[in-house]
Amino acid sequence: MPGDAGTDIQDWFKSIPLFTRYWFGGSVIFSLIGRFELFHPYWFIIAWEPFVTKFQIWRPITALLYYPVSFHWLINLYFLYSYSTRLETGLFDGRPADYLFMLLFNLTLSTITSLFLNMYYMMDQMVISVLYVWCMINKDTIVNFWFGTQFKAMYLPWVMFAFKLVIAGKGIEELVGILIGHMYFFLSFKYPQDFGGPSLLATPNILYSWFPNKRGISGYGQAPASAQQGGQGGDNGGQGGGGFPRPHAWGGGQRLGN
Repeated sequence: MPGDAGTDIQDWFKSIPLFTRYWFGGSVIFSLIGRFELFHPYWFIIAWEPFVTKFQIWRPITALLYYPVSFHWLINLYFLYSYSTRLETGLFDGRPADYLFMLLFNLTLSTITSLFLNMYYMMDQMVISVLYVWCMINKDTIVNFWFGTQFKAMYLPWVMFAFKLVIAGKGIEELVGILIGHMYFFLSFKYPQDFGGPSLLATPNILYSWFPNKRGISGYGQAPASAQQGGQGGDNGGQGGGGFPRPHAWGGGQRLGN
């Protein structure tokens, strides 16, 4: 029945974790608004003159949410849903403020690079930055790609960059997303764990007051070594210590385009 289908879709949408749900839903809504020209897409893109000289400060948000409707847009939605959900319910489980801070940090870097590189949309680089963080957390997990290829998750962002370069002759958005994701991962986890220094990123207290931790966890723990050492799933079911996911929680990854 149509009503049952509508209820199933509504239940599915409500089951998506908070920030992923708003990001995913906003991306659908703004892209369709631009597609049917309810507002001209020009008002959604990020560009130097309107943002810097005319103080149209909403543009980083709309440039994140708007993308021309296409098959590539659908692929972006798939990766957004898959990997943002995995991070929000895995590494950042019970720590919504920390996840929001990661998104804001990545969005800030994406805005800066987009302005200087004349990239009008930010969906590509933001999705890749989130995917990159998940892949580094679960770097030994085996993931599937097109044509039945399999490899460790740590190579997935680079495979996507190379694929875009070969197919479309470009890949600057993917490369920028990789660099943004690496910047966050290095400052938050790699530098404190491998070099013995303090975490160079700290979630502002105001975000904790808006989105308090749900399990009494505060700030960033140590880098998720247990997830990295879990190999290819193994017998490690459930969650690792400190809210970090173990690879088995995600099985063998997802095949692109399915």
